[in-house]
Amino acid sequence: MKMRESCGQMRLFWALGILAWLVGGTGSVKAMTPLNNQYREEAVRQLYQNYKKCFPEVPEVSPKEAMQLVQEGRVVLLDVRPAAERSVSRLPGAISKTEFLNGQESYRGKTIIAYDTIGYRSGLFVEEMRGKGLNLVNLEEGLLGWLRAGGKIYDDRGETRRVHVYGPMWNYAPAGCETVR
Repeated sequence: MKMRESCGQMRLFWALGILAWLVGGTGSVKAMTPLNNQYREEAVRQLYQNYKKCFPEVPEVSPKEAMQLVQEGRVVLLDVRPAAERSVSRLPGAISKTEFLNGQESYRGKTIIAYDTIGYRSGLFVEEMRGKGLNLVNLEEGLLGWLRAGGKIYDDRGETRRVHVYGPMWNYAPAGCETVR
């Protein structure tokens, strides 16, 4: 029962973040970002570890492992975020959730790495898809973990340093990135 209460609180925390985003509007995020990269890394790690409690059985892959698998051409990257977030930045060659859902059968037998900003929405999606005969895993710490591990992100024009952080409560992109919400 404690796990359900914890996940309920996590969903409330997440909903409050959405509310903050709605009230604050869109645009570049400046205020709530700590300057120290080590602090940002620890914040991302802690947030993900807390989120992971809501889907403990979901298999995951580290950003470094994911980068190796991408380089070897052995995975499909699945961005579960909405179009507005994906348009700012995404992992190389990632497909959208809609593309995936419309062509699920074509991904059977492949490893699919789902991600979002920090791993919460993608973790819930992977959990939802369990038992459908697909090999889905969650990217630990999401897009922010990928960046922290030295990965590159892209938009329609090519490589970018802009990253959609969803809202001020998740504004922990590495130094040198322009955060957008």
